[in-house]
Amino acid sequence: MDVKPKKKLLIVDDSAFMRKLISDFFIDHKSIEVIGIARNGKDAIEKIKTLQPNVITMDVEMPVMNGLEALRQIMSDMPVPVVMLSSTTKSGAESTMQAMEYGAVDFIAKPSGTISLDLHKIKEELVEKVENAAQVSINKMKKRSPLPLNNRVTKNVEVKKMPDSPNVIKWDKMNKKMVLIGTSTGGPRALQEVITKLPSNIKAPVLIVQHMPAGFTKSLAQRLNQLSAIEVKEAEDGDVLQNGHAYIAPGGYHMRIQKRGSSYYIVLDDTEAPRSGHRPAVDVLFEDNSQFNDFDKIAVIMTGMGSDGSLGLKQLKNSGNVVAIAEAANTCIVYGMPKAAVETNLVNEVVDLDQIAKTIIQYLP
Repeated sequence: MDVKPKKKLLIVDDSAFMRKLISDFFIDHKSIEVIGIARNGKDAIEKIKTLQPNVITMDVEMPVMNGLEALRQIMSDMPVPVVMLSSTTKSGAESTMQAMEYGAVDFIAKPSGTISLDLHKIKEELVEKVENAAQVSINKMKKRSPLPLNNRVTKNVEVKKMPDSPNVIKWDKMNKKMVLIGTSTGGPRALQEVITKLPSNIKAPVLIVQHMPAGFTKSLAQRLNQLSAIEVKEAEDGDVLQNGHAYIAPGGYHMRIQKRGSSYYIVLDDTEAPRSGHRPAVDVLFEDNSQFNDFDKIAVIMTGMGSDGSLGLKQLKNSGNVVAIAEAANTCIVYGMPKAAVETNLVNEVVDLDQIAKTIIQYLP
C-alpha cells in the first residue's frame, strides 16, 4: 500500500516556548511533520530555501525581520501557504489584515497576547488550519491589487437573463433588495475583491458574515471601508440598514435583523450558541432573513472550510425570492462552503471571484 509522504511544516517564532509548543502539536500527526524551526523572518527565508516546506506557521511580531516583511518576500519569491499567529491587540488585528492581503492563507489569534501559555486551548484550531493550508494550491494565493476607485464597476453592466430555476418564483428588478454574503477561510481577500467593486449607489444594504474572532472584524471593516466606494462598518446593535452600506457581523455575535415601522435594524446576539463552531454563523444570518419577504435576497457564499450557509440557504429559498451565487472552485482558497451550497441544487450562479460583484449588480435595480 502506498503511503503518502507527509507535508513538511516550518515553524517560525522568536519564542522558544512557542516553537516547542507548536512542534508538540504535530508529534504524532498522520499527514504533517515539523521539518524545521526559524527564529525570525530572515531566518525563515533561509530555511525555506534549504528545507522547502509545504506549509508554514509564522508569528507576526518578531525581531530582525517581522512576519509581515517575511511574508511579503516569501509570497513574491517562493510562495508557500502560511498560517499567521497574531496577538489580539488592535495593531495585531491590523497586521493580520495586512497579512491576509499579502497572501497568508489563514491566521490564529493567540489567546493571551504575545507569550501564549494557554495556546493549548487552540491546538485543535491550529492543527486544522495547518492541515487545510497544506492542501491549498499556491497559485490561488497570488496577491490581487484592489482597483482604484475610478476604475471600479459602474452601473452600466449588461443585464444577464435570469437562469431558469424552479427556486426563483419571479425576479422583479424594481423590488427592494438585500445582499447577504457568507465566507470563511480566504474570506478577507475575497471580500476585498467583491466589496471594492460595488458602486456607491448600490440599491441594497449588504450584510456580511466572515468567520473571525472579536476584534479582527473591526479591522477588516475599516480596511474595506478605506478601499471601497460603499460604506463598510462593523455592525452595531440598532444600526438602521441603508442602501450603499455594508455591515460586517462582529466576531462573537450572530447577526439578525428586525423590522420597526418601515425600517430594518441590526440585532446582535451573543446568547445563542455557535453553529458548527461559528459565531457569527452564515446559517443564522440566512435563516433569520428568511422570515422577511418585503425584499428579495441575493445570497452569496464564498471561500471557506465546512458547510456553513447551506442549511440557511435552503430556508431562504423556501420562503421568498432568492438568487444564490456561489464562488467557483477554481478561485476558492478552500472549496468547502461553496461546494456544500452547490450540492443543495439551489445555487443559480457559480462564478469566479472576480465576477461576483458584477453578477450581484446584474440582479439589482
